[in-house]
Amino acid sequence: MNWDDLRFFLAVGRAESLTAAARRLRIDPATVGRRIARLEEGLGVALFARSPQGYALTDAGQRLMDHAGRAEASLDAGMSEIAGQGAAGLSGQIRLGAPDGVANFLLPQVCAAIAETNPDLDIQIVALPRLFNLSQREADMAITVSAPTAGRLTVQKISDYHLHLAASRAYLSRHRPIRDLGDLRGHRIVGYIPDMIFDKELDYLNEIGAERVPLASNSVSVQFQWIAQGFGLGIIHDFAMPHAPQLARVLPDHLSLNRGLYLVRHADDVRLERNNRFATLLAEHLKAEIARREAIS
Repeated sequence: MNWDDLRFFLAVGRAESLTAAARRLRIDPATVGRRIARLEEGLGVALFARSPQGYALTDAGQRLMDHAGRAEASLDAGMSEIAGQGAAGLSGQIRLGAPDGVANFLLPQVCAAIAETNPDLDIQIVALPRLFNLSQREADMAITVSAPTAGRLTVQKISDYHLHLAASRAYLSRHRPIRDLGDLRGHRIVGYIPDMIFDKELDYLNEIGAERVPLASNSVSVQFQWIAQGFGLGIIHDFAMPHAPQLARVLPDHLSLNRGLYLVRHADDVRLERNNRFATLLAEHLKAEIARREAIS
């Protein structure tokens, strides 16, 4: 067995597809298939169960996946140390997963600032309204709104943030005054699609006493646009408010939500000096950016 075989194995195990793995490795799928077959023949065991839906790890494959992932992390750590990245600027590629509210309203400026002082570093932001699977290497690290309790992960709290009910001033001028939560009845509520809420911390309906959501999306950005353009009212991050000066808080003395942001990494990655340094920079910049934007919202 050689390391290249394990590299092919890791790519297929994470992508669960020869085509997707080949795209990630930048070679043709047939070559990937041959390398996987050679590895299985050498080990004398099936590592994947093939089906029209893709390549699923067998029990033996999952065991090898765990060991191969740790070997990859150790190799990366050794290369980082030899290259002297602990003293130089960051380089290479880091993929960061985040819920789309954070990805749209905070990460562009935060990651641009980090890239400015580390010109050899490539930062990729994956904005998805769902949880990330770090074991499958969908990202090198992820930002979440609650701390995971399962898996071989390290969790670091970055900062608290705040949310309020908000609407555009144009919307408020066209509708009856809102003096308490009971007055929200009859107003068009904007929010998440209830059965697509992927984290309990995002379930705001009970907080505002809403029984239905006439305008709903799994995307925070879509919700924000509806509210900013005067089509309804809903919960908005304080750090997003400066992006739309026409917005005003509604019932701030009655309703104020507090949530946390967490940086989640695979446990094996704590040995990677580059990722450790990036994580430190990311946490510092994010905390400062949240404080700055909430101060002016």
